[in-house]
Amino acid sequence: MNEIQGLNKASKMVFEDNKKKGFWDKERETGTLLMLIVSEVAETLEADRKDRFTNVPENVVWKEDWDIGEKSSDVTNFETYVKDTFEDEIADTFIRLMDLCGARGIDIEWHIKQKLAYNRTRAKKHGKNY
Repeated sequence: MNEIQGLNKASKMVFEDNKKKGFWDKERETGTLLMLIVSEVAETLEADRKDRFTNVPENVVWKEDWDIGEKSSDVTNFETYVKDTFEDEIADTFIRLMDLCGARGIDIEWHIKQKLAYNRTRAKKHGKNY
């Protein structure tokens, strides 16, 4: 699985961005970081339960053209059509995971690669019913 690339770089970028925003003014406990990840997963569940999914109408400039950092109309579009949706909360979960990896210097690309290779050696459903 050599296709897994860029996660280490992304993790470092997320961690550095979060440091700039003051989230790392003091060292954070691993338990706190893990619970922040769990809270994002819970928010994803709530978005699903409320049927909140990203849905950009055709009359709105397509999201690939948005420049969130530059144009206030794009920020408004994000807040209107994306914020607090299932996809947005999934993104928050990844961001929290990458922040933890960046902070702890975890080579997540290597670990994912190794885990996927190991899982291929395991029995169907890893020997469980579900």
